[in-house]
Amino acid sequence: PRVRNNLLTIVGALIGSSGAILSYIMCVAMNRSLANVILGGYGTTSTAGGKPMEISGTHTEINLDNAIDMIREANSIIITPGYGLCAAKAQYPIADLVKMLTEQGKKVRFGIHPVAGRMPGQLNVLLAEAGVPYDIVLEMDEINHDFPDTDLVLVIGANDTVNSAAQEDPNSIIAGMPVLEVWKSKQVIVMKRSLGVGYAAVDNPIFYKPNTAMLLGDAKKTCDALQAKVRESYQK
Repeated sequence: PRVRNNLLTIVGALIGSSGAILSYIMCVAMNRSLANVILGGYGTTSTAGGKPMEISGTHTEINLDNAIDMIREANSIIITPGYGLCAAKAQYPIADLVKMLTEQGKKVRFGIHPVAGRMPGQLNVLLAEAGVPYDIVLEMDEINHDFPDTDLVLVIGANDTVNSAAQEDPNSIIAGMPVLEVWKSKQVIVMKRSLGVGYAAVDNPIFYKPNTAMLLGDAKKTCDALQAKVRESYQK
């Protein structure tokens, strides 16, 4: 039967075109074709067809006090949030923390991966909602070259978008996917619930690199505690 409701037709067309645009943006960000994502998808086969590289070594865990010392000693900091920040609603304590650090003369910025969160732009909206200035929220292509000159990176609830296997392991199922090159900075603190894998179900070698420290636990509780302790340390 014919659809005689023009409004319904217009709304349907808008939804369809919006979905197509979002799909295109995400495919470009993952360096994959639409057919590859729909028919193959992540978690099935690697592009090179070989066995993924085995990760060796042990991870280093730190506590809140260690993290605060590292934050206080750093002059330049980049924060790379992921879906874990969205799920924990940790954008508000992080926004307060960034404000405090900026007032202390530190250079603090955010690095946003195009597919971080559940859709493109989700993290930008959440950070804006929490009052983070637009000029310190940068896209991956704008900030990737700055990591080697950065003292500290805070990875909050992100995994696949900062996975070095995308560049270092041609047999990884995410090989070739553009990622935030956080491991090139002097020090990295990864804040996440556990050492578990992300959406792509791929182990992350950066957890075991010598310049990476793991601060495990709920992102909201960890960010709240960090914000409170940093405030306390600057008030002494």
